[in-house]
Amino acid sequence: MGFISFVGRVLFASIFLLSAYQEFSEFGTDGGPAAKALKPKFNLFIQQVSKNLGMTLPHIDIKTVIAATMFLKGLGGLLFIISSSFGAFLLVASYLAFITPIVYDFYNYEMESSQFVQLFVKFSQNLALLGALLFFLE
Repeated sequence: MGFISFVGRVLFASIFLLSAYQEFSEFGTDGGPAAKALKPKFNLFIQQVSKNLGMTLPHIDIKTVIAATMFLKGLGGLLFIISSSFGAFLLVASYLAFITPIVYDFYNYEMESSQFVQLFVKFSQNLALLGALLFFLE
């Protein structure tokens, strides 16, 4: 049973490790495609939070956000493989709880649009991963 559990953790962590590796290999000087895709959604998120709080938030460089998520996904994935609950916490805190609602912003689209459906499906998949990690943290 221990071997099967290890294989399951490796397969689960590979989602995050391969994603971090891909972002690292494409990072370049501008943050790569991940930064280009995240920047407008992140700016919209910052505007909405600033409006709701009634104060302006400090400027956060998108390359720093991408670099931090790469690091946390990589480290969290490696620690998760060795059955560390801290690794699971890093994955929850870094990508699933913080980045998922920003990247998969289905709530900004009409329900009839195709973008809504695509974003909602990906959001739901990440929500399932979040549930699996929270189960592991228990």
